[in-house]
Amino acid sequence: MTDDSARTEIPAEAPFTLFAQWFAEAEKHEPNDPDAVALATARPDAVPSLRMVLLKDYSPDGFVFYTNSHSRKGGELLANPRAALLFHWKSLRRQVRIEGTITPVADAVADAYFASRARDSQVGAHASLQSEAMDSRLTFLGRIAKEGARYLGRSVPRPPHWTGFCLDPQAIEFWMDRPFRLHERRRFTRLPDGGWTSTLLYP
Repeated sequence: MTDDSARTEIPAEAPFTLFAQWFAEAEKHEPNDPDAVALATARPDAVPSLRMVLLKDYSPDGFVFYTNSHSRKGGELLANPRAALLFHWKSLRRQVRIEGTITPVADAVADAYFASRARDSQVGAHASLQSEAMDSRLTFLGRIAKEGARYLGRSVPRPPHWTGFCLDPQAIEFWMDRPFRLHERRRFTRLPDGGWTSTLLYP
């Protein structure tokens, strides 16, 4: 093994500083949707589910995404407010895993983000009965046309069930590919005082 492959590359610094650096690199190099992240939720009886969402904001306060709270994931987040996120940036051969607790964002924050969306997306938020059974796509298109006509010539308000969620991280793990599957992992864990401790993990 070369000296370079033995050298630690994931620094033991503040995890949000490190995430910002990695995310900025992903925005430059990842060809599609560097903000795409897998969101894992579970029902109160521990049955899990997983899907992709888009990260819309992040800070030391947490990681924010938006969805229909009447959807399966929305219902699970409200019933069991713990979740996990996984970023996989294939072009960089890096991953970030985040685990924590969920809280809805303030209405004013959700309103501001909803107002920034494309009008068709705003109309779609009213038209979609997300996660419910649908007899045909024509039915959905008809609902879109109806909602589009309803708001013709005026702004589209945010539906009360469409909102954002913030994951407050309790653990963040950074993973870096290495040759021969001798990968590198560093896990940060939040302390009771709000600070962080970290350790390297065997791959």
